[in-house]
Amino acid sequence: MLRSLIKSQQAGLLWIILLLGAILSLFAGSHPDRITGVPVNNFLNPYTLMQTATDASFFVIMAVGAMIVIISGGIDLSVGSVYALSGVITALVLRATGGFGGTPDVLVSGALCVGIGLTCGLINGVMVVGLRVHPFIVTLGTMWVFRGIAFVASKAESVLLPRSLTDTVKWTAGSDALYPIPMLVMLAVTGVGAVYLARTVMGRHIFAVGGNVEASRYAGLHIDRILIGVYAVSGLTAGMAAFIGSSYYGSASCADATGYELYVIASAVVGGASLRGGRGSAIGAMLGATLIVLIRQSIRTLHFDQNYEWILIGCAIVVAVVLDQTKQRLTERLKSEAG
Repeated sequence: MLRSLIKSQQAGLLWIILLLGAILSLFAGSHPDRITGVPVNNFLNPYTLMQTATDASFFVIMAVGAMIVIISGGIDLSVGSVYALSGVITALVLRATGGFGGTPDVLVSGALCVGIGLTCGLINGVMVVGLRVHPFIVTLGTMWVFRGIAFVASKAESVLLPRSLTDTVKWTAGSDALYPIPMLVMLAVTGVGAVYLARTVMGRHIFAVGGNVEASRYAGLHIDRILIGVYAVSGLTAGMAAFIGSSYYGSASCADATGYELYVIASAVVGGASLRGGRGSAIGAMLGATLIVLIRQSIRTLHFDQNYEWILIGCAIVVAVVLDQTKQRLTERLKSEAG
């Protein structure tokens, strides 16, 4: 798998991530370990690396679903609001019922978050297909609707979740500060997404629809069913991210995941997705999200003004799109010259 990754279009992105990590390690400085007193690099240590992976996990889980939508030629601006609504409704249900205790809390909250996210995704898909309105407009509207419902339902309050959820998601791996569950879920979602897109008939149909919807229709593909399906997957992954994120932080509010739309779309685009559809991968989404989080980490670690975060991420999106279009033009020119 590593060899195929090195040969793939994500190889350049992987090298950029490694280079940025090396730069952070060199300039981050160090601090004495509180137990041994031995100098420890401020970035290259298990705690910072695990926290970086945890921060990336919430974006990656949603970015995999959003990548599938983008491959089909659509876009989903509502993922952050679906995250907030899923977390808030789940927290309110658990508070109203008094919780179920232990494992039942985890199972019920997981099912609720994923179910609410899936329902929101289906709503988006049905509206895109049924109304024949551009998905940008539909998901822009539902972005406000879903977050508004979360605001009204929670009355703008932060709703606490049972301790059993936090204990489960913050299961430790031999240390009180290392919590691998979000990272493991991120890797699992990326793996499933990669197999789904590359190894299944349904995945190939999504690429076909994004590449040429009219040709796909003439080939007999069920376009409406495929489009509804990709938005359902996007909603499902947003609900899954809400379960992991809300449980990790121990609460849910209507303000959760505000602005995550930018990070998720940036992760997909930087990861190699074409906004015209027909190209992208789950591994690219993971690498794109990792790079975005490393940019944020660089600003904190090197003590830059955090307001530069938006500038740098915006520039990354523009550069990625320009490089993608340039590559497409060069490919088409080479094909025409060869023909």
